[in-house]
Amino acid sequence: MNITEVSKLKNVSADTLRWYERVGLIPPVPRTSGGKRDYGEAELQWIDLIVCLRAAGIPVESLIEYNRLFFEGNHTVEARKELLIEARDNLRMKLEEIQYSLTKLEGKIKNYDKWLNENTRADEPEDVDEC
Repeated sequence: MNITEVSKLKNVSADTLRWYERVGLIPPVPRTSGGKRDYGEAELQWIDLIVCLRAAGIPVESLIEYNRLFFEGNHTVEARKELLIEARDNLRMKLEEIQYSLTKLEGKIKNYDKWLNENTRADEPEDVDEC
């Protein structure tokens, strides 16, 4: 599969795919006899992994380290696991922060709904500045 096909399939620009390879986020992609990238199933799986982990907020440097460790072999399994645990814990912390903010916003919206249903005055709700 060529880079244009992969770009469309994975919804990742060709430039991004080239960059992933250049910085070591994915292994070097095999080339055709004409020198064009020829993505196979293994490369597609790497792209899926990187897209997923980047969406989780894992820094590029950590992913490069993960890939380096992966290619060093099975003796790095524990180090790779620790890297993913750290990323998971960071993501959980962000999720808790987002949940806290969402809960506060939902409460705020309910307060406005209550105020709008109970008042016909033009003045502001008492807690307008609270969050």
